[in-house]
Amino acid sequence: MARISEPLIVGRVIGDVLDSFTPSIKMSVTYNTKQVCNGHELFPSTVTAKPRVEIQGGDMRSFFTLIMTDPDVPGPSDPYLREHLHWIVTDIPGTTDATFGKEMVNYEIPRPNIGIHRFVFVLFKQKRRQSVNPPPSRDHFNTRTFAAENDLGLPVAAVFFNAQRETAARRR
Repeated sequence: MARISEPLIVGRVIGDVLDSFTPSIKMSVTYNTKQVCNGHELFPSTVTAKPRVEIQGGDMRSFFTLIMTDPDVPGPSDPYLREHLHWIVTDIPGTTDATFGKEMVNYEIPRPNIGIHRFVFVLFKQKRRQSVNPPPSRDHFNTRTFAAENDLGLPVAAVFFNAQRETAARRR
């Protein structure tokens, strides 16, 4: 499983957002028909609606928390506002998808202004249901701190995509 986290290391997701971990659950994130693959670019116009997030490898007694964050705010060369929170879903049953969970922080459309931003989906296994508290703000969010405060431990899965501002010419 070590090779699975390699793109997360190369993309600096491990380091900037997460500590090193061993993926133990299969998670797929899909916008319409486009599956999110580590480091691939998606246009902001294709990610305006919530993605479908499917979890495989859990059981009906397992519950998960999904976090979507942008660690490159306002821009990747000087991300002094790191991280910006885009979405949190908690209490997702282990054999379903995020639509069965509780949306704690509503989905916010990615709108990168400067440079290429990484949008990271992180999945944590909860120790029990209804044990996650909402963060105080979307701004200056910290995935590590949030996980520690809610006793989530290390992630069980993560994937990220890149996006940059679309010009009128790129939308064609």
